[in-house]
This record gives sequence, structure tokens and C-alpha cells, in this order.
Amino acid sequence: MEGPHLGWWTQFRPPHPAPPTCALRRARPARMRILTAGRGKNTSPERREDGIDSFSMASAATRKSLLRARVMDLVTSTAILPLLLGCVGVFSLFKLLQWLRARAYVRNAVVVVTGATSGLGRECARVFHAAGAKLVLCGRNAEALEELTRELAASQATKVQTHKPCTVTFDLAEPGAIVGAAAEILQCFGYVDVLINNAGISYRGTVVDTSLDVDKRVMETNYFGPVALTKALLPSMIRRRQGHVVAISSIQGKISVPFRSAYAASKHATQAFFDCLRAEVEQHDIEVTVVSPGYIHTNLSLNAVTADGSKYGVMDETTARGRSPSQVARDVLAAVGKKKKDVVLADAAPSLAVYLRTLAPRLFFSLMASRARKERKPKHC
Repeated sequence: MEGPHLGWWTQFRPPHPAPPTCALRRARPARMRILTAGRGKNTSPERREDGIDSFSMASAATRKSLLRARVMDLVTSTAILPLLLGCVGVFSLFKLLQWLRARAYVRNAVVVVTGATSGLGRECARVFHAAGAKLVLCGRNAEALEELTRELAASQATKVQTHKPCTVTFDLAEPGAIVGAAAEILQCFGYVDVLINNAGISYRGTVVDTSLDVDKRVMETNYFGPVALTKALLPSMIRRRQGHVVAISSIQGKISVPFRSAYAASKHATQAFFDCLRAEVEQHDIEVTVVSPGYIHTNLSLNAVTADGSKYGVMDETTARGRSPSQVARDVLAAVGKKKKDVVLADAAPSLAVYLRTLAPRLFFSLMASRARKERKPKHC
């Protein structure tokens, strides 16, 4: 019950001015703002942390989107896009000039190709013939050489003046035939500008089961034959102070793969010999190029010899997935035209293995041992 005394008090009580709304909003603590923001909802600490994290993630995503948009605007701006297109154009022009220079280097040059009847040698014959080289094709099969000569003579796929190839039949594995073959090669055009030592034979087998005769056979074809032919033709190059010796080695001339012992040994020897030759003949202005391809899709594994000397007769999976011989032949032409010293034409994994062999030998040997265990069969041949 409200009496007169209470009414008198309410009449004379000094009024309390209400604070402005903006001041209340400023004075409200941050925690209170968080609590009042979730009015009517669950505002537990976990829920508040989830809300803050979601806000942070959304902000990060927004920043990334803005940054991506700015980068795209920068790339497509009138200042950057022409610069990028110009760089691409300059690089393409540079590659074109290199290719034209390589073709000009071998135009009208006398180029000797061994093992020209099949595989990489046959493709090298086609590529160098199209570039205008005067070819001397060498191989063991006279009929196959004549067939290739007719094919090249009938080809009209180039505007460059081409020349009818000359053929010389001999076997690199027969040391007594090489001196006479070299004299016959020089009789074709009187001199040799480029010698491409391409002929070779592959091998599959275990070290324990392989006879020494097989090792010698592989070395005769892959190492002693090219060395003998190079030595027979080198004096004429030195007299002219002009010449280019090319050795088609292998990636296995730099690393060794299980069950390829004889082949890897011959290619290691090839690499070492022509590296020494390069240093010795530089004073005579003679170039030496060692090309080390990876797997090439040819019949090399089909024609490989086994531990007992028989024919392997199997297309390896790695060989079947290898590079096209025509592409490798074009790379050989480019390497010759650029006068490169040492060229590796292999995929990423074999190329990486070359560096791994030097930088992390323990890891490399472990990987090769693991590969040997996987490839081992009850009777590997």
C-alpha cells in the first residue's frame, strides 16, 4: 500500500539521467558482447571457440580468393601478358634457330652411321639424310643396307638437297675386317666429317651363369669395334683438323642395372674411352660427343644375347615403354649440331639415378639390390 510518505519521496527524489546508448555499447565488455550475440542459443565455451575458428577459416579463404584474383589481374594486365607472350616467342625462336643450326652443321657433311639397318641407326640415317648429309651406311646385312638406300632415295619429305648414300658391309665384332672397312669408307667421299658409332648388342643374364665368351662377344661389338673404327678414321680427321666423333652409349654407361653386367661393362668402357679421346683431340679441333639414351622402343632386347650365348627373344616391358627411336635420332642430330660433349636422353627416374649414384651411393646400391630381388627368377636368362 502506497502512502502519502512514499509519494512525497518520489516527488522530491533527484532524477538519474539515463546514460546514452552509445556509451553503454562502448562500456560493454568483450565477453558480454560475445554472450549477448548468441542470445537464445547455446553459448558454451566450445560453441564460442567453434564460431571463432569458423570465422578465421572464412577470413583466410576470403584472403586467398582476393590474392588469387589480384594475381590473375596482374597476369592478364596489359603490362604482364605481352611480356609473357614475348618471352615464349623469344624462346621458340631460339629453339628454332638451334634446330636450323644443327641441320646446317650436317648439310653436305659426310656422316658415317654404323648399325644403320635397324633401330636407332636406321632412324639416324633418315634424320641425317633429310638434313642434307652425305651418308655412309654401315652394317652386317648388305640387302638391308640396299633396301634402306632405296628408301632414302625415294623420300621427298624435305626441301634440302639430299645425296645418294654409300654403303659398306662389315661386322664390328670381327677386328680383322675393320681396317679394310675404314679404307672403304674413306673411298666413298674421300673423308669423314661425322662418325656415329651406333652399332651394338644387348645382354640379359646373371654374372654367375654367364660364360666369359659371352662377355667377350659383347665387348667386341660394343667397345672394341667402335674403338678400332674410330682409331682407323681418326688420322684423316687430324690431318684435316676437322671432324666429329659420336658414341651412342647408354644410361647404363653411367649406372649399372642388375642382369646387364656385360652390357653395362661395355658401355662404361665406352664412356671412359671417349671421355679420354675428347681431351686428347681437342687440340686438333675435333669434337667428341657421348650420347647416353635411356630405354628406346627398338628390338634391342629381342636381339640380346643370354648367359649361354643364345638369343633372348623377349621384348622387355621397359623397352616397350621406351622412347621413340625417331625422337632420339632427332635429339642426336641436335646434340651433334650444338657440339655437345655429353648428353643424357633419359626419363626422370634414370636421370635421377645417375645423381643418386654419386650423391647417395648407399641408397642407390640398396635400390639396385631390391630391383635384383624382384627380377630374379628360378632360372634367369
